[in-house]
Amino acid sequence: MRIVLAILLVLHGAAHLVGFVVPWRLASLPDAPRGTTIFAGAVDVGDAGIRAVGVGWLLLAIAFVVVAAGLLQGAPWWYPAALVVLTASAVFCVVGWPAARIGLWVNAGVIALVIIGARLGWFAAAG
Repeated sequence: MRIVLAILLVLHGAAHLVGFVVPWRLASLPDAPRGTTIFAGAVDVGDAGIRAVGVGWLLLAIAFVVVAAGLLQGAPWWYPAALVVLTASAVFCVVGWPAARIGLWVNAGVIALVIIGARLGWFAAAG
């Protein structure tokens, strides 16, 4: 189960890359148009601001990979780190609403999986 969760975390992190490549004009995606607003268009942060938000998405993508590696290695910090990264991801989904709305549901599901699975010992290192 550790491997399944680690793969899910890496895939979720990869999905965050859209939030980086579009504001930085590294890719143009029809389902993710480039804009300079956050919070469903309520706040215009300009070009520099949206690039800063993009860096946040990139850092989250990297953090998901780091947490997945920690989980696979049985590091004691993976669980609290996973909860922090998933919560930060949920906040970024609100910032990127409505384009990132599906991520909010994914975060909720993964948070539930992490909490329940950890309590049931699903992610314990085989030994």
